Amino acid sequence: MPPLETSRLLLRPLTLDDAPEIQRLFPQWEIVRFLANIVPWPYPPDGALRFVRDVALPAIASGQSWNWTLRLKSDPDRLIGAIQLTKREHESRAFWIAPPYQGRGLMSEAVDAVTDFWFDVLKMPVLRVEKAAANLASRRISEKQGMRLVGTVERDYVSGRQLAEIWEITAEEWRARRRSAK
Repeated sequence: MPPLETSRLLLRPLTLDDAPEIQRLFPQWEIVRFLANIVPWPYPPDGALRFVRDVALPAIASGQSWNWTLRLKSDPDRLIGAIQLTKREHESRAFWIAPPYQGRGLMSEAVDAVTDFWFDVLKMPVLRVEKAAANLASRRISEKQGMRLVGTVERDYVSGRQLAEIWEITAEEWRARRRSAK
């Protein structure tokens, strides 16, 4: 799994060494409230270690998942978030970013980089994401990417049962959008 880069970010492949920093940053309500309820809450003291060691790294090794940590180019040793691609029907991408870095367009940069990877490297035909309808920041990222809303379902999140939206974009639509942006 290669590292990726944007104008302001380094996306480094997830390693077991990232678990302590994830543990420090991740267990915040602003981050977890719109995540699937498989995320334990309150977050256990070894939650990041167990996730990286027992879930993420085995999924990466089996070719079912691609996970990167997000770091500013100006501070490459500091982890500020994470992004994941997975081979799931309705949830191909997931991400989080620490609250001090939200609202700066950083996640939009990371999402564009991994979406390019999804379509150009992995040669996948469609990218689908599912998100809590109340997660307006995530919705804006999908809209900026040219994704379209294709359905709604009820899902259980850390914050409770909510309406979820399913968004998608095809490889052809993504490439056309990227060409027109140049």
